[in-house]
Amino acid sequence: MIDISITFATESIPNGMQVQDILWYVDGSSGSEIQIGPIISITENTEEGTTEVVATAPPGVAPPSSGDFIFYVKNPIVEVSSLKGYFAETQFINESTDYAELFAVASEVFESSK
Repeated sequence: MIDISITFATESIPNGMQVQDILWYVDGSSGSEIQIGPIISITENTEEGTTEVVATAPPGVAPPSSGDFIFYVKNPIVEVSSLKGYFAETQFINESTDYAELFAVASEVFESSK
């Protein structure tokens, strides 16, 4: 495994990028998507206005060239876990004196980018 270091202008780093996300790039000459590997560190240098992202790549993966489109994907193994402290509690009250029947209750739950 080799470490590939990429330096960005601080403004170009998305807020959601985290360590363990998978770094990819699109090769400008061939148009193919190439997986670099998991991000192992993100270091911001406020004096220079840059951010260094380091990812671990398997042997044979060439680092991206200047002008290649670089993107990241959330690591599904890291992001999938049990519920972490968020919950909902509901209470249904019928204040009518007439008979009423609750037919169905539904909810929609999704994972946010945190």
